[in-house]
Amino acid sequence: MKLKVWFAETRPQFLLLSVVLAFLGNAIAWHDGHFHLGYALLAFLGLLLCHIGVNVLNDYFDYRSGIDLKTKRTPFSGGSGILPAARMTPRQVFWLGMGSFLLAVPIGVYFVIVAGWGLLPLLLAAALCTLLYTPFLTRMGWPEWAPGVGMGALPVLGTYFIQSTAYTFPALIAAIPSGILVHNLLLLNEFPDIAADREAGRRTLPITIGKQGAWLIYSALTIVVYAWIAFWVISGEMPVFALIALLTLPLALKAIWGGRKYNDMSQLVPAMANNVMVVLLTQLLLGVGYILAGVF
Repeated sequence: MKLKVWFAETRPQFLLLSVVLAFLGNAIAWHDGHFHLGYALLAFLGLLLCHIGVNVLNDYFDYRSGIDLKTKRTPFSGGSGILPAARMTPRQVFWLGMGSFLLAVPIGVYFVIVAGWGLLPLLLAAALCTLLYTPFLTRMGWPEWAPGVGMGALPVLGTYFIQSTAYTFPALIAAIPSGILVHNLLLLNEFPDIAADREAGRRTLPITIGKQGAWLIYSALTIVVYAWIAFWVISGEMPVFALIALLTLPLALKAIWGGRKYNDMSQLVPAMANNVMVVLLTQLLLGVGYILAGVF
């Protein structure tokens, strides 16, 4: 039973994000003629460990700040609930999170050695974005950019570098939607936590500019993702098959429409569910598009 609790503390339902990030980065590299299966699997393991560390340490810091004791949990926000229920101690949760990060360090060092020192700045930037997010960046007024960069664009770009040993402009273009989508994943999920976050001294975007302003930014950035893909396909920097990622647009519009009722949890929670599907499926389909382009 204890192992089940520890596993639940990693919030496994959210770890699918690491799967699609790794898939997308490897798919872009494969399209460009670079792919090593062993590197792909090891890089995914490293990314997964970092994601576990982020999830667990977020729970730890939210509990220590008192947020998890006051927020209303939803399937997509409010933490795992394990610490408030005393199913694990704060010390256990802290070391589970830190241990996950520490296990990822040798993997990062290995890839810096075999792929090149150009990977090191990216790894350091991603680590700073994720480790500083909950204890510090959430008090800065617009913290959502940090997960967007550290757990969105940079993992895709880093996976590509591991396979190809280089950064390219087309790879950067393909990684930008991931950054926006992960930014929006955090943004919409913050709406139910506004009262608890404000009391704890956080300054997330919904607190800084208000719910209406945050919803408008969420909506605009969601549309930007699809416009971005279409523009770069037309420009020839992304393959035509990348347009299959636009198939998630109806889900995105449902998320936007439901999100406008941010004070009504019966509308907001389904919008959050649609948003999660948009984040995962858009990146998955984009990766499939690159694979199809490489095949045909």
